[in-house]
Amino acid sequence: MNYTIEEMKKSDWEEVAKIYFEGINTGIATFQNSIPTFEEWNTGHVESCRLVAKSEGNVLGFATLSPTSSRAVYSGVAEVSIYIGENYRGLGIGQSLLLNLIRLSEENNFWTLQSGIIRENAASIELHKKCGFREIGIREKVAKMDNGVWHDTVLMERRSKIVGIN
Repeated sequence: MNYTIEEMKKSDWEEVAKIYFEGINTGIATFQNSIPTFEEWNTGHVESCRLVAKSEGNVLGFATLSPTSSRAVYSGVAEVSIYIGENYRGLGIGQSLLLNLIRLSEENNFWTLQSGIIRENAASIELHKKCGFREIGIREKVAKMDNGVWHDTVLMERRSKIVGIN
């Protein structure tokens, strides 16, 4: 499949929100249970690190960063979000998006990327491992879903090699 990795624009939001909703519906991609407005979503994500995969003008998936803290000492630490449309999973799009997001994050002075992945989401855990993340711990029963089910999260981290902290 031919696709490009591009900077996410506000005009992509409708398709991004649809893919995000598909992730919500899996029950293992996020603890979010509804789609935020673009304005709500926008305030929580790093503007310089937002990517979409597109084919023939259609968004296939997206990857973004969120700051982990407002404290200056954590300015280079961010949380990864990556979602692939249900019809495009398993085609390598996630790996391409994540590797491009890593490159973009380093260009924007991020030294640590982290993810908290619901333990049952084996595909996401494997994707992160393929892209240089390592498992650093498990948070047991950290979140309770609307259906009353508690979930563990796998904490994963990738440290940048360009800033000399490895």
